[in-house]
Amino acid sequence: MKFLLAAINAKYIHANLAVYSLSAYVRKKQPKAQIELCEYTINHRAEQILQDIYRRKPDVVGFSCYIWNITYVQELVKDLLKVSPKTEIWLGGPEVSWSAREALEKEPGLRGILRGEGEESLSRLVAAYLAAEEHKAPLSHAAFKEIPGITFCTPKGEVSENPPAPLLAMDELPFPYENLDGFENRILYYESSRGCPFSCSYCLSSLDKSVRFRSLSLVERELKIFLDKRVGQVKFVDRTFNCKKEHTLGIWRYLLAHDNGITNFHFEVSADLFGEEELSLISAMRPGLIQLEIGVQSTNPRTLTEIRRKTDLAALKMSVNRIHAFGNTHQHLDLIAGLPCEGMESFLNSFNEVHSMHPDQLQLGFLKVLKGSYMAKQTECYGLKHRTLPPYEVLETRWLSFDELIRLKEMEEMVEVYYNSGQFKQTMRLLLNRFAKASDLYLALSEYYRNQGLFAVSHSRLSRYEILYRFVCGLLGAEPARFRDALLYDLYLRENIKSRPSFASDQTPYKKEIRAFFEAEAACPVWLFGYEGYEARQLAKMAHLEIMEDGSRVLFDYKNRNPLSHNARTVRLPKSAKEEKHDRFLCGR
Repeated sequence: MKFLLAAINAKYIHANLAVYSLSAYVRKKQPKAQIELCEYTINHRAEQILQDIYRRKPDVVGFSCYIWNITYVQELVKDLLKVSPKTEIWLGGPEVSWSAREALEKEPGLRGILRGEGEESLSRLVAAYLAAEEHKAPLSHAAFKEIPGITFCTPKGEVSENPPAPLLAMDELPFPYENLDGFENRILYYESSRGCPFSCSYCLSSLDKSVRFRSLSLVERELKIFLDKRVGQVKFVDRTFNCKKEHTLGIWRYLLAHDNGITNFHFEVSADLFGEEELSLISAMRPGLIQLEIGVQSTNPRTLTEIRRKTDLAALKMSVNRIHAFGNTHQHLDLIAGLPCEGMESFLNSFNEVHSMHPDQLQLGFLKVLKGSYMAKQTECYGLKHRTLPPYEVLETRWLSFDELIRLKEMEEMVEVYYNSGQFKQTMRLLLNRFAKASDLYLALSEYYRNQGLFAVSHSRLSRYEILYRFVCGLLGAEPARFRDALLYDLYLRENIKSRPSFASDQTPYKKEIRAFFEAEAACPVWLFGYEGYEARQLAKMAHLEIMEDGSRVLFDYKNRNPLSHNARTVRLPKSAKEEKHDRFLCGR
């Protein structure tokens, strides 16, 4: 009997931890079971997935369901039942766990739903199927009644729901990845704990009150596997990774001691819980060894109380600022628009406070009203309206109108393009001086895009610079040299492009100077290192020298990039011939 576990991911780069963990546990408990895994993405045509599953000829198929794929899975199930009516189909995952009865009533062809934590439930379900096959008998209703954590259809078409499955000790779960070959260009997910000690009203993790940890010795052995394989990135899915100090310190000490110089580890943390020991460890880490995702959500104390989120904002800001000063760790800070007690003015205040912490990325997200969450039960109280279909995103609340939400959506796009991309730092820093608050800048940008009809257009990276330049000219009523220099600096910082934008200054008068510079570097390197053996013409293609309008000479070194931002190393060269001769004299020329 063949069991197929199917994952439909948001992107190819993501590896679906759920199906790997389920498969590893079932193989451990039921070694005779024939388990296959298949991963697809929502970018695949449904027809392709249907054909692939059909050709595999599984007896039982399980789909992992989330807000980003549930609509896709539902349509796929309908078609699979038509072409393979004897295949038994089970669903699992957060999108069906809290509405299992509804899912079965909506699609009676389904065999059942695995609710919540699925490893033990699936193992017993597989055992029941194998026993029925051994006895050459159909799987009975009585056998299903013995399996905890499932909801299923009875022979009479009624829906029956068994008690929840007992929660497993984390050390009972085997390492999910049997073989790491083929994962070279993908993000691997890993969990060292399950559950969350907090009770945020919008989050399903708050429903699991217990927090269970994998023993540190086991985690270290498994991290060694990732490090030995030189995996690019490992994302811990622990809901609050640093909720247990000894656990956090143990893992980070291990990573610091065994860093392979390549692998990056991602953690979701509550920054206000950090103490001196955690901060000291972070300060000693290689740039890029870890990155942190920090959920701020709001800086409005009333909102934080209403969503049952305990946050020491002063401690959080102190930790974020300290880590920012280290210059070695990417920090991603999150906000959620549409929370109770937070209107437009309050949300923009939250945005400005978080923006002032200078995160590497500032995610302006929107509330998703998840099935089973406490937030979903408070929709009437909050005047909360949300999308009917997944991801159930907020439309309006008592405090935030749909018109205001649209403006925030436009602002979000501007934040993604002009802040989170990291491609416009110099220019945006100059622009911020022209506005009272950071939010005013991004709202002004979004208004410019809307008035110019730019939101509905697909833009190249270069065109984003051109648009920003036109915005600046309209703002200042002139062609500002400082902003042209800043835009050019930002442009060449990231990539050595050869096609110059329309606002770039004419470099023709400096051709001889630029050529002479690279000839001198080829003969005797003073500013460029690691380029030995290249001729001047090759150096001019591999690096870039820009003569700015303010007269400064900026060298962009693309061979030596910042390990966090991937920006080119930059050097401001001496302006005068006298200074240049002095430097060459020191080199012995």
